[in-house]
Amino acid sequence: MGNHFKNALFAAIMAGIIIAPIFGVNIVRAGMQTKLQPEWGVLFMGMGIVFVFQLLVRPAIAKVLARKRTRKALPVMPDRVRRGLIFLLIVIALIWPMFTGRAQVDIATLVLIYVMLGLGLNIVVGFAGLLDLGFVGFYAVGAYTYALLYHWAGWGFWEALPLAGAMSAAFGFALGFPVLRLRGDYLAIVTLGFGEIIRLLLINLYAFTGGPDGISGIPKPSVFGFPMLRRAPEGVTTFHELMGWDYSTQDVIVFLYLMALCLALFTLFVSNRVIRMPIGRAWEALREDEIACRSLGLNPTRIKLSAFTMGAMFAGFGGAFFAARQGLVNPESFTFIESALILAIVVLGGMGSQVGVILAAVVLTVVPEIAREFAEYRMLIFGLVMVLMMMWRPQGLLPVKRPQVELKT
Repeated sequence: MGNHFKNALFAAIMAGIIIAPIFGVNIVRAGMQTKLQPEWGVLFMGMGIVFVFQLLVRPAIAKVLARKRTRKALPVMPDRVRRGLIFLLIVIALIWPMFTGRAQVDIATLVLIYVMLGLGLNIVVGFAGLLDLGFVGFYAVGAYTYALLYHWAGWGFWEALPLAGAMSAAFGFALGFPVLRLRGDYLAIVTLGFGEIIRLLLINLYAFTGGPDGISGIPKPSVFGFPMLRRAPEGVTTFHELMGWDYSTQDVIVFLYLMALCLALFTLFVSNRVIRMPIGRAWEALREDEIACRSLGLNPTRIKLSAFTMGAMFAGFGGAFFAARQGLVNPESFTFIESALILAIVVLGGMGSQVGVILAAVVLTVVPEIAREFAEYRMLIFGLVMVLMMMWRPQGLLPVKRPQVELKT
């Protein structure tokens, strides 16, 4: 009990230091003068809550978690259940636009973009075990590849999409070389620097990328060459004219959603097949033990490069679609917080678990949209959820089942 009391007292004092500059002082304007009025009630109430939580609540939670851990191990998801969940999610995604409105379909499109990014990062972090904090850099490369090809060469989305993936893959391959000898925290720092370098280059190359203003007027994808526009240039037939429909913005939203769904399913299919191939097994071997991987005759250099390249390619596809959906790209869309969010999706869902990544992308994208009245506390709630998740279930929401052999004594 003495230890708990000391820890609770220390936590309360630290909470007071943190709370004081933010909530413990109120700025009061009196005529031409501005005064600082201390809010002692708020300060001591916050310290009291932290003290009580650390002294009474936290030890009780620790006992409950310890009891559960000794009774039953955390379950993993069998392959049959995983395939069934994937099929169910695909069916729900296909019928979603039929029963919802425009806003819900638009949010679902954003979810599918994060599903693509999460599955791409899952290859690097979940399968190969390489901690990447600059994944948003590849996302930016894909978006700006399409934007620049349209701005300078007049390319359409379908022409630029393969090149966007190829350019991001090339950047992933180039990033792989400097980090071949790095692991853990050092690898994370280098990849974080890479993501920031990409963003700063996009800001400073004003004549080429538009600088902080970015590039606007990016067209949306066409349907087999027929644009989804209200009015097309002279001599060009729009898609709704071809079909004999009245133009509706709802049709454009649904089309973008279905296209995002196709790209997400393509990402899921390719990543699911690749992890069953020899290169996928090599990623898992590298993740478990690089020295043992090398002793088996595998080349860690090629394995790391392949993981970075393939993960970056999917990020490039997602970036190109993001540019087409928004119609505008600027460097502020590719900050570090995006990398942190994508990594949180992978960790929250379960590293290496594809269904878990999809579920986590839905949770972390939809919940903030629902609770808009708590928008200013979004990051606070986000951090609290991640802390509780790591305490309750560090394997993630749906941990993947890894092959293992147990020898009985």
